[in-house]
Amino acid sequence: MPAITSQAPGKSILFGEHAVVYARPAIAVPINKVSARAVILANPQGSTGEIRIDAPDIGLKSTLSDLPEQNPLALAINLAIQELSLTSIPSFTIRITSTIPIASGLGSGAAITVSILRAVSTFFGHPFPDEVTNRLAYEVEKIYHGNPSGIDNTVITYSRPIYYIRGKPFEVLHVNRPFSLIIGNTGIPGSTAKAVEEVKQRWIANTLQYESWFDQIGAITNKARDIIERKSADDLGILMIKNHALLRMIGVSSPELDRLVEAALKAGASGAKLCGGGLGGNMIALVKPETIQPVREALQQAGAKTTILTTILPN
Repeated sequence: MPAITSQAPGKSILFGEHAVVYARPAIAVPINKVSARAVILANPQGSTGEIRIDAPDIGLKSTLSDLPEQNPLALAINLAIQELSLTSIPSFTIRITSTIPIASGLGSGAAITVSILRAVSTFFGHPFPDEVTNRLAYEVEKIYHGNPSGIDNTVITYSRPIYYIRGKPFEVLHVNRPFSLIIGNTGIPGSTAKAVEEVKQRWIANTLQYESWFDQIGAITNKARDIIERKSADDLGILMIKNHALLRMIGVSSPELDRLVEAALKAGASGAKLCGGGLGGNMIALVKPETIQPVREALQQAGAKTTILTTILPN
């Protein structure tokens, strides 16, 4: 039997992170320059039901039965098997790799999960529809993030720009004109689960203030949607700057993120902000063709460990 291969892209939240947990809108786009991959090979010599997992990026080589049930990789495989209602499982090996930086706000966990779910279901001859993949991936996201909004698994499953409000059907975002982003990585892992929990505790202690900030982020997101769908994305820059200022107020930025944002703006970026959970991880900068190189160099000089250029195309 030939190898079964599945890939899933990374993602970036353009607007609305953290506020999306509190039922405000968010906008996210797939990042196809990075991806996760799962490859399954049948193992005819293995015992019935023996599943081997090889994840070299995190130094993991194990059998499924030796991993805790709440290990995200194990949970993804088990959820797929349960969904398929399999009674007999042939032995196979699944190799999982990713070019998406871990704990950086680019959806590495969700991309890995989606690639596993698709590979396992295809291996058994019943590829999951996107809605099933998305539902199961959300369950695994709870392991990674504690109280996930659902935006990561959704944008990665469907691999399209989306407008998302928690608990409501997502809407595909129609991009009017192309725009380019540079993603700068601080090199510092950022825990989304930690950031979400810390914001929750501050929200409980100061609900009115945090609700006001979330309302402002929601309003910015709605303005950004109108610009993306109807106008030139050049006008997104000032909204990104405002969104970042609000994310600083709610306490999820960091000195490293602020330094990269400031460097990008000084080098000519139209806008810049952190993306994802914050407390490390990545930021994004909106660039024009003539500012790509200056912004990239400025980010590197300000301490960015890696930079990724991606273009969001009309759809």
